[in-house]
Amino acid sequence: MSFSTTLYNTFFKRNSVYVATVFAGAFGFGIGFDTALDSFYDSWNKGKQWKDIRHKYVEAEE
Repeated sequence: MSFSTTLYNTFFKRNSVYVATVFAGAFGFGIGFDTALDSFYDSWNKGKQWKDIRHKYVEAEE
């Protein structure tokens, strides 16, 4: 019961804190999700992306 009371008093008692917590959580989740998917996509397509094969087609400037 103590945990639920502390949780309520910290995050849910005031609407402004509740809304800020929801927005911060959504923002953090969005950044984490994008980072995880970019990492997965890069590992899944390793060797097929332009950043991996660029050196074969672009000559070095002298």
